Amino acid sequence: MSMAYLAQPEQQQKLEWLDGGTLSMLLDGAATGGRLMIGRFDVSRGEAPPFHKHTREDEVFMLIGGTALVWVGEEEHELQEGGIVFLPKNIPHAYRITSAKADLLMINTPAGIEGMFRHAGRDRATPRPDGFEISPERMAEAAERFGNVILGPPR
Repeated sequence: MSMAYLAQPEQQQKLEWLDGGTLSMLLDGAATGGRLMIGRFDVSRGEAPPFHKHTREDEVFMLIGGTALVWVGEEEHELQEGGIVFLPKNIPHAYRITSAKADLLMINTPAGIEGMFRHAGRDRATPRPDGFEISPERMAEAAERFGNVILGPPR
């Protein structure tokens, strides 16, 4: 069965993410029958997830605005505004934002990884608990629960 879904920006869940950034959940598995997850990050210089790999989904990310360093395995690449990366599952990778601000679109198929972001992050529509942080332990727990393997610290 095919399904259609439409959500205006004010209807999209916004999560607090690493280093005070925001992840807007544009589409998730509930909206796409488990086929696809699309998120959009609004982040600042230095934002960097741990070096990791996905065991369940392929990933595409596009830098809509800003610049970043990207590691695919041990290879380092500079990604400029408009640059795009395809990462099949089980390929180790990481990135670090190098511009003052960045706008990053992320697409994963199949869906499911949004659970990791929701587990580690915080819904911005709810009050922020005192002392909230996305600690390495919180990130590791979320990653393990949703099929990601942390291979090392951020690069």
